[in-house]
Amino acid sequence: MNHSIYSADRTTHLKIVAVALVAGIAVAGLGISARLGADDGYTQTAKVIKAGKPMAISKAETMVVR
Repeated sequence: MNHSIYSADRTTHLKIVAVALVAGIAVAGLGISARLGADDGYTQTAKVIKAGKPMAISKAETMVVR
């Protein structure tokens, strides 16, 4: 039994890499399956707003002489 990663032999390193690889694949698969199942109508649709008649709006109450 090796208590340090530095003194571990080659098979111990390969076991660690294999476990990490399997865990990474499991997390990625879980994330992909959760994302694919989330399309239950939460899609966004664009709403078109058409411009109406032009208007003149002013806040100033001063008279403009032209």
